[in-house]
Amino acid sequence: MLVKCLKDCPEIVANDDSRLRELLHPANDGVNPGFSVAYAVVEPGGATVPHRLKTSTEVYYVIEGRATVHVGGEARAVEPGCVVHIPPGTVQWVENTGDIPFRFLCIVSPPWRADDDERVG
Repeated sequence: MLVKCLKDCPEIVANDDSRLRELLHPANDGVNPGFSVAYAVVEPGGATVPHRLKTSTEVYYVIEGRATVHVGGEARAVEPGCVVHIPPGTVQWVENTGDIPFRFLCIVSPPWRADDDERVG
């Protein structure tokens, strides 16, 4: 059994400029469920950099806050409990439209790889 706690995962600044904590990744955790999971935060008034995962599908699960999520040519308002599906190769970014941090899980399949994550524009 693998158990990791958010408080024990170091925070980094991700390629898209969100603050990120990697909760589960096969390359680091000795398990391979076929996906990776990260916890991301975008501060009020902030936004991530437009980017795409060239070959991975990504799913966001909103934990706290409100944001507009841009995926391809669409933009949708999201709130806690929402799930966003992002197909491989699709440009995406998040704008925090609320007054508290926007917190969400990023589930990536196959697992996230640095060489797959590309800034756009």
